[in-house]
Amino acid sequence: MPMKWEVADVVAIHEETPTARTLMLRIPGWAGALAGQHIDIRLTAPDGYQAARSYSLSSAASDELAAVSVELMPDGEVSPYLVRGISVGDQLEVIGPLGGWFVWRPEQQEPIRMIGGGSGVAPLVSILRTHIASGNTAPVSLLYSVRSPEFVYFRDELESLTASAGGEVTIQYTRHAPPAWQGTLGRLDAARITEWADAGTAASGAGAAAPSTYICGPTRFVELASDALVASGVDPMTIRTERFGGA
Repeated sequence: MPMKWEVADVVAIHEETPTARTLMLRIPGWAGALAGQHIDIRLTAPDGYQAARSYSLSSAASDELAAVSVELMPDGEVSPYLVRGISVGDQLEVIGPLGGWFVWRPEQQEPIRMIGGGSGVAPLVSILRTHIASGNTAPVSLLYSVRSPEFVYFRDELESLTASAGGEVTIQYTRHAPPAWQGTLGRLDAARITEWADAGTAASGAGAAAPSTYICGPTRFVELASDALVASGVDPMTIRTERFGGA
């Protein structure tokens, strides 16, 4: 049966950063989603003009509520309302879940390697949450690029989620780091990405299955990360990417 637009209730809002929030949505007939999928949200103006944008789910696959994390794009047509205008109790038109490529399924047993830029961490958190809920024991690693500490999504749970999934998170601050920061500072480049990936491969040990890699973020970020991995010898068929632009 073809999907149709549904009217979802906004039941909770979590402020993630100064320019982003997560919306918890109750969608009629929602039966969950695959980790990594997205939904489309459509706004309709009084004159009938409509604008729709895609937003990755950050909720676990089996959650009863759908969670989407939205970054404010000042010139966008949809995100300004979702970040600055909408309130608990309001309603939104949504359709989904959508997407069948950038997904992780609990039956996958190979290691999971994830690289996220800014709000691109949202579907990776969905994978983390689903991984934990499913009891899957495949090792997980996350490289997260973000400009400064106040712009870290899921700040209170990111490290605990990754640890619970049997892995670790590496944060790359690109502009400002916390006091006494021991990690590197600056934009991710090919050398840093390769170094991180090689360290994960070494930790897995000889004979370990090749990991599946998930990369999500702005287009140039995704291209940099995927090109760096391929240049270092990673099989392109093991890399799945999701990129985004204006909203």
